[in-house]
Amino acid sequence: MLREPEPRDRAAFIELLASPEVHTYLGGPRPRDELEREMSGVPERWPGSFVVDLDGSMIGQILLRRATGHRRPAVAGKVDLGYLFLPRAWGFGYAAEACAAALGWFAGALPGEPVALATQTANVGSMRLAAKLGFTEVERFEAWGAEQWLGMWSPVTPAS
Repeated sequence: MLREPEPRDRAAFIELLASPEVHTYLGGPRPRDELEREMSGVPERWPGSFVVDLDGSMIGQILLRRATGHRRPAVAGKVDLGYLFLPRAWGFGYAAEACAAALGWFAGALPGEPVALATQTANVGSMRLAAKLGFTEVERFEAWGAEQWLGMWSPVTPAS
């Protein structure tokens, strides 16, 4: 289930942001003590930010946000899909199901608008997920000392 963040999600957000496994391809985790000090009781809420809830507990986060200041011209001004899942939720198809639901919500909110997704090519799981969701490659580029993959997704609109 996708829902808004709630105060009860604070510990899961800290676990997600401090996890070395989650941040293998994202520049490394943040220090847990820093997160404990900085994170307010209620995680920030805004349209396009979803908690992925399984049986009443947060297992991940989906973000759909407008890319600002992106170095890639193909992404500038587009909405970018991001996702993070706790390692205990990996391998069960939750990311595919949750991302597909978020993209469906987005297609209803902003019909016809494309969505970008960037990931390291070394992140095999993310590359598989991008293909499963229907993202098509726009380009590959070097950033942060690794090859990156940029894909775009466009909602299917019925022919008139």
